[in-house]
Amino acid sequence: MSDFAVKALDESTWPDFAALVERSNGVWGGCWCMGFHPEGVGRHKSPEQNRSEKEARVRAGHAHAALAFDGDRCVGWCQFGPTDELPRIKHKRAYLAGADTVPDWRITCFFVDKEHRRQGVSSAALGGALAEIARLGGGTVESYPELIDGRKVSSSFLHNGALELFERHGFERIRQLGKRHWVVRATI
Repeated sequence: MSDFAVKALDESTWPDFAALVERSNGVWGGCWCMGFHPEGVGRHKSPEQNRSEKEARVRAGHAHAALAFDGDRCVGWCQFGPTDELPRIKHKRAYLAGADTVPDWRITCFFVDKEHRRQGVSSAALGGALAEIARLGGGTVESYPELIDGRKVSSSFLHNGALELFERHGFERIRQLGKRHWVVRATI
């Protein structure tokens, strides 16, 4: 397992983030990690439009992520942000039906370069995201990871992360969402 440096996504690290996304075919069909932002993604959006909207958000300070680096190369990230920055979540109807509070922060998405999967990149990026949230004032942090529980799951499809990863970082299960996803929460 390697040690990964973690840096915040901002104007200075945008080229590193963009290089990883471009090496990865735009990530999930050209999403550019826009799916959880208010603009969303879909058939009405091109990968080029998603890229442009993501870059504009980064340059305006309205997109947050912790980028994991292996040397000078960005190899993964953990996207986080205030709730209004990331209002679109999976299982939203079930989430709203049982919501007791609105978190200050959400962690919505992970991506790891295919050559670096299962090496601790997600854990490093999550730790970096939590450190950055603390630096930005902290508060209640929620995410919606998937319970793996011994199942064989392709890491390329764990965009919300594994429940076990969050528990190792001090998150507690709040309630179940769907068949295998959970609301997890921590105070930073």
